[in-house]
Amino acid sequence: MKTEMAVGMQNIAHEEDACHGLAAIAGRKAWIISDGVAGHQAITGGVADCLKLDHELRTIKPRGIWRRLAPNGPADPELLQDLLKSPLPDIAFGAGRQTVPFMRALMKAGVFTVIFQAPRTWRASADLIWAPAHDRLKGEHVITTLTPPHRFTPDRIENLRNGLPDHILALPPPRVTLLLGGPGAGYHYDGKTVARFAKALEAVSQRAGSFLLTPSRRTPPELLAAAKTVIAQKPHRLWEGHGENPYPDFLAAADTFLVTADSVNMTGEACATGRPVFVFYPSGGRPKFRAFHNALENYGATRRLEPDLADFTPWRYQPLVATEEVAQKIAKRWSAHHQQTVRTSR
Repeated sequence: MKTEMAVGMQNIAHEEDACHGLAAIAGRKAWIISDGVAGHQAITGGVADCLKLDHELRTIKPRGIWRRLAPNGPADPELLQDLLKSPLPDIAFGAGRQTVPFMRALMKAGVFTVIFQAPRTWRASADLIWAPAHDRLKGEHVITTLTPPHRFTPDRIENLRNGLPDHILALPPPRVTLLLGGPGAGYHYDGKTVARFAKALEAVSQRAGSFLLTPSRRTPPELLAAAKTVIAQKPHRLWEGHGENPYPDFLAAADTFLVTADSVNMTGEACATGRPVFVFYPSGGRPKFRAFHNALENYGATRRLEPDLADFTPWRYQPLVATEEVAQKIAKRWSAHHQQTVRTSR
């Protein structure tokens, strides 16, 4: 009984620490140092929003040798000088190897820094590092989660579901949201791969009521063409880059997902909904990305999409919500760092 009470009191203390950290960090000035990659901005922006930071985007484009020396070389001095002219923020987030030299410089200037992803750099480059579990990075100041943080918290997904536009609500169920990536992460889209994808999608179309399709900037024309041919047989909505991207509505409206394995971010966002996620594997793939997908399969969130798909029965799992977990850990660590800084300055 005493042990149970001790554990209970310890859990309450941890929750109180997390709540205090979140309250203390909300409204603080923050910079998101960006290399311009949309996936990186989704990760950093999602956590900044969750923490309710007063954040602004600072995009950096290092030149020549400075770009080649990242992540372990010095920051582009001209860009760094411009950056340091402004009043410094309390917190800075960065993702991508090009941001690391700037994060290191900001940390030396007294800014609390968090690097997202696991770039090949010294762990002393930031106060905290978030890395996906499949990168196997460990350390006292390393945060890991199975899926990446992003902007789609449970509250936002629920709000999106309650406000879906009529033209999506009118689509017959089951609504299948198709999220297409493209070459990357060691995955390749040769002719055989595209043909295998088309055959697998054809098998899905026999069970689907309708489709919602959004490609990415990496999607090969031949892959998109194959998808368009199949979904034309069903009621569908297709976004091809014109007007506002309906990706958030497509995410919230899905009864089932089809995602290409090359996109860790899109797979993670789909897994935040608790809806079934079929993953199509192009040829190739780096070992750490295969480890990521194996972990999601073992968790029960995803299944492999193959041309001989036999079972399309929906399944459920506890949604994977990384953003709030990462935000709480950052808030707690920042709060301790801030208190230590205040004590030191007295």
